Amino acid sequence: MKSKSIPADIKLKSIKEAQYEIKEILSNLESVDINLEESIDKYNRMIQLNNYIQEEFKKQLKQIQGFKFDNKKN
Repeated sequence: MKSKSIPADIKLKSIKEAQYEIKEILSNLESVDINLEESIDKYNRMIQLNNYIQEEFKKQLKQIQGFKFDNKKN
């Protein structure tokens, strides 16, 4: 999933906030009082949050790799 498909409100979250929202969604999905349509919406939101977290980790990995590479040049 490309960053264009991640909603702006998710992009404003920290990784920790996104993880917390995923935990809330999972707890909600485990509830027996939730209807199918709402479950699908929450599941899709959870996927978007997860993709956002993955993108952020990839960005951080590139920064770390760049830092290591720059240090080897010196």
